[in-house]
Amino acid sequence: MKYSQPKGTFDILPKELKEENKWKLISRWQFIEKTIKETCQDYGFSEIRTPMFESTEVFTRSVGDASDIVSKEMYTFEDKGGRSMSLRPEGTASVARAFIENHLSQFGNQHNLFYIGPFFRYDRPQAGRYRQFHQFGVEALGRADPYQDAEMIDFLCETYRRLGLKDLNILINSVGDDKSRNAYQGAFLEFLTPYFNDLSKESQERFSKNPLRILDTKDPKEKEILKNAPSLLNYLSDECKKHFEIVCENLSKIGLSYMIDPKLVRGLDYYNKTVFEITSNTLGAQNTIGAGGRYDGLIKALGGPDIPSIGFATGIERVLHTMEAQKCFFPEPTSPFIFLIGIGEKTHSQIFTLLCQLRHHKIPCEASIKHTKMQKALADASSSFANYCLILGEDELEKRVFQLKNLITRESSEISFDSIASSIESLFKNSNMEKNQ
Repeated sequence: MKYSQPKGTFDILPKELKEENKWKLISRWQFIEKTIKETCQDYGFSEIRTPMFESTEVFTRSVGDASDIVSKEMYTFEDKGGRSMSLRPEGTASVARAFIENHLSQFGNQHNLFYIGPFFRYDRPQAGRYRQFHQFGVEALGRADPYQDAEMIDFLCETYRRLGLKDLNILINSVGDDKSRNAYQGAFLEFLTPYFNDLSKESQERFSKNPLRILDTKDPKEKEILKNAPSLLNYLSDECKKHFEIVCENLSKIGLSYMIDPKLVRGLDYYNKTVFEITSNTLGAQNTIGAGGRYDGLIKALGGPDIPSIGFATGIERVLHTMEAQKCFFPEPTSPFIFLIGIGEKTHSQIFTLLCQLRHHKIPCEASIKHTKMQKALADASSSFANYCLILGEDELEKRVFQLKNLITRESSEISFDSIASSIESLFKNSNMEKNQ
């Protein structure tokens, strides 16, 4: 029987097999994760890790049971104790639960957290969208001021800048507070009522449950109808209007160009005030690479203290696809510094001992003690992309020397058994110094 990966998932491999699948190369993922973590450190955010599954209620109470994620896309199962559990479809709800359960509010007034990991949604697989996908997200808990909102948008954009992404679009909006949305909802429903029969079945269901979600439609016909819909921005309370103005002013002050999109509401029910998306024209239909917003009431709704909060998340797969389409820089995959070759059974013990000794001194190295022919061993050394190769055959063993070969310049020299370890350590040290100059 032949087994294959589940639909909507993929393997991340140590070496590329096909040119078009370079985004599945582990070194590229590691480069992105390293850049993300360095940016988080500069912005003062600490990592948090939560379980990959939670009680289903964590998501229904936070994301909203009328949302597409909960109603259509969650992987939900009953465990052996009869409890309903779900694989996490997004990160904010789990972080909020962890914040409350571990009483983090007792350890200061402000908490800056980030996470990187896999998430799960039963969705139709397509380019940039998978059933197991990976996200980087941040949650800033404790500040209600609009400067925090502008800082978060800058944080996400700076992450993309450090990865080399360009030609990105910043879309922002305010969905106000409960007072603003209640005032707007009446006008919006009045506008939409004559078009009710023209709406999709999904939007007709949202009409009574959560009408603002209709603004998030992807249906071209509905988008045309909504062109003349009243704007939520005209119904903002004075406090929400002032908050949004300060966010916009400060984005301009730090040189971030943005576009206000009155129909941007995001797909999750917990958002209020500022919401934002970063899009790329490179990706086609699935053009959003990162998004977020403020969710001031969520922690309290889940049983915790009333703490203002804002966050964002970006899909790692979307970032990778965009970087490759834009031909962004990726560092070369890591390779051994030196490749050890032992030809003949009598050399194997000596090669193995030296291999371990060099690794204990933190020198990356690999070895071949399986081949009996030099040509095949050198082919292995070449494919490893090592800088040097060290050869020990039976002739060298008899003379108690190694043959050192520079795989770039092809120059060769002999090094005695007594000085081999110190010579390689010195060579490695000098090579690192040259790289850092």
